[in-house]
Amino acid sequence: MVFYNFEEYDDPILYDKENELYMPELPFLLKWASNMQGTIIDLACGTGRMTIPLAKNGCKLIGVDIHEGMLNEARKKATHLALPIEWVKQDCTTLNLPAKSNFIYSVGNAFQHFLTNQSQDDLLASVNKHLEIDGIFIFSTRFPSVEELLQPSTKEYWRTYTDSDTHYIVDLYTISHYDSLNQIQQYTTIRKYKNIDGQIVDEKSTKISLRYVFPKEMERMLLGNGFEIAAVYQDWNETPATNDSYELIYVCKKISK
Repeated sequence: MVFYNFEEYDDPILYDKENELYMPELPFLLKWASNMQGTIIDLACGTGRMTIPLAKNGCKLIGVDIHEGMLNEARKKATHLALPIEWVKQDCTTLNLPAKSNFIYSVGNAFQHFLTNQSQDDLLASVNKHLEIDGIFIFSTRFPSVEELLQPSTKEYWRTYTDSDTHYIVDLYTISHYDSLNQIQQYTTIRKYKNIDGQIVDEKSTKISLRYVFPKEMERMLLGNGFEIAAVYQDWNETPATNDSYELIYVCKKISK
């Protein structure tokens, strides 16, 4: 079985066009950050979608990612804004930062990029190592609902946006296949670029693999890695999780090493 995890991020400019303005997490993270002292760590920070807005609000941050291209774009944006963010290229499963924090977060459902039990445990061990006792770890992951996992394996329309540079209309389609044994959804995203006359002038596709974790499985995993779950929400407005959730936001406290 071949898993794809980086194609979606190999074009940081495209990533920002499609994601930069989407910031539902910001008020929630700012609320938690306002009660914290010291440096905040953003894991799998990408191009700084959350790191930069938090820094604009006066937070001191370290942004960590394994993808050099995404980090380079984050550095450019932060430099342009004169924001003193420390950007670090590291694998989040083997973090070795010269700092501990009271607050670590990972958004954008980045938790799903850790595809094996071992990589998930290694990630949580790294977070634990860099958190103070009673420190908070907040992360999001898609909820493995029936609707989410049993998507048709045919090409399905997703959404449309306008490219800010070319002004082309971009139609996005997805093809998905769920591997039940590994709990991994393999996605292909197809982008069709149309000119003002509606003619397709370009087409690009990327692949990504995402691991799904069921709530009871997550509870056991977090407890085994020294965390207690303080809250679970289905959105960043703190709506309690239900069987109809699309996403789960975990607020976790470090209780042991």
